[in-house]
Amino acid sequence: MKYFNLNKINTVSFAMIILILFSFSSRAEEKETNVYQQLNMFGEVYERIRREYVEEVDDKELIEAAIQGMLQSLDPHSSFMNAESFDDMQVQTKGEFGGLGIEVNMEDGFVKVISPIDDTPAFEAGVQAGDFIIEIDGVSVYGLSLGEAVEQMRGLVNTNITIKISRGEQDPFDITITRAKIKVQSVKARREGNAVYLRITSFNEKTESGLLKNMKKLRNEIGEDITGVILDLRNNPGGLLNQAVAVSDAFLNRGEIVSTRGRKAKGQQKFNAKSGDITDGLPVIILINGGSASASEIVAGALQDHKRAVIMGTTSFGKGSVQTIMPVQRDSAMRLTTARYYTPSGNSIQAKGIVPDIIVKQAKIEELEPFSSRKESDLKGHLENPKEGNSTLEKIKKENSTSEIDNKKIDYQLNRAKDLLEGISLYNRKNG
Repeated sequence: MKYFNLNKINTVSFAMIILILFSFSSRAEEKETNVYQQLNMFGEVYERIRREYVEEVDDKELIEAAIQGMLQSLDPHSSFMNAESFDDMQVQTKGEFGGLGIEVNMEDGFVKVISPIDDTPAFEAGVQAGDFIIEIDGVSVYGLSLGEAVEQMRGLVNTNITIKISRGEQDPFDITITRAKIKVQSVKARREGNAVYLRITSFNEKTESGLLKNMKKLRNEIGEDITGVILDLRNNPGGLLNQAVAVSDAFLNRGEIVSTRGRKAKGQQKFNAKSGDITDGLPVIILINGGSASASEIVAGALQDHKRAVIMGTTSFGKGSVQTIMPVQRDSAMRLTTARYYTPSGNSIQAKGIVPDIIVKQAKIEELEPFSSRKESDLKGHLENPKEGNSTLEKIKKENSTSEIDNKKIDYQLNRAKDLLEGISLYNRKNG
């Protein structure tokens, strides 16, 4: 039988613990030393630039550029905002700002258009989601930061700017745009047949109120014949998280809307719906495309996961990260990515996007010649319809012969959504 010396074992264990703690302490000290070395190197480079650069540099601009470079090296959505850009951002979330009317980020060294905003100069000039801006007034944007490129696109109202666009396989081409004061009407609405059509162009402070007001107005206008709601989020670049949650909540009675998860516990949040559906359970169809990003994807993902809406269109942009605005000193701020957001089913859409339930690409409609234009009514000696008579047949023939398709006015994706709502409504009436 062997006997163990407990005192010896305890002594060895204590020594091992001391060794482990010393190892951790050494690593921490080594890491801290490395950080100080890197900061010293930054200070040395900064001083060399100040003393030896060919031209005199502004200290404030140099430091801000260094901070901007540090943030933009993290991801495309983290950035530094000086006093001017911070003011612009605050104005923009209130729904009014100056510029061209495009949401952009940086990709491969060039400015990429996430989405043009409806009824803005860029939208009217034909700028599209996915376009790359490679030149501004004849000067290449390659090598500029996003902030610098945006600054060059700003200017006085009613002044012109020419941007060179790279789009797919096409040769690059110029578009001249007149700058304007941008007033974003966050929610637009109209009646489409017996359906309520709600178009949300961005998520700002006025979105929830605009949604509720327009829904109530159109529902009263249509009355009992209402077939459902079409929520159009195409080319919506996103905006305020709390407004995306509010819009989702408007169509849900219960359940999780979205959750965010960061490195720290304070970056983890969960948003749940409160009781009350503004449609009282009417069918909802959401339209999305490659220009639908961020807050738009939160709404589409929440209603898709809860099977509360049918998602139609094409796969969305895929921005699944949360940016927090952190004030820096008195008048500046930084936009820092602090978390990822997840749909109720636990899926992250980062770099993936929301995949529609029904894929519908935007298309032009062409009227094809029928295989045969002859009908029963064209046959000699045909029997007349006992109820309708010749007048109705003549009317049908006239409509068929004069019908024309105006491709500029037809929204194929919207028409598909309307057809689906009509089909659901017809089915419910027959089986209700």
